[in-house]
Amino acid sequence: MNRKIKLLWDFRGEDAKETSKHHTIHLKEFSDLENLDYHQIDISEINPMLSSAFIIINESDLKVYKDALKPHRGQTIE
Repeated sequence: MNRKIKLLWDFRGEDAKETSKHHTIHLKEFSDLENLDYHQIDISEINPMLSSAFIIINESDLKVYKDALKPHRGQTIE
């Protein structure tokens, strides 16, 4: 079974939410350019000073995403 992995990039400060939104554009561009599948690209606002951009991918694509994009952290999705 191919697990789903959520890769996250954290942004802090007054512009955290806007920076996260902008980062999602680059995540989509990279996925499209490399012809890689993904399940979801979005942001998560933890509080007004901390926001994360994330992409949910199949575990089989993890190495490509991780090596190229250097996520801050990751987690498995049940």
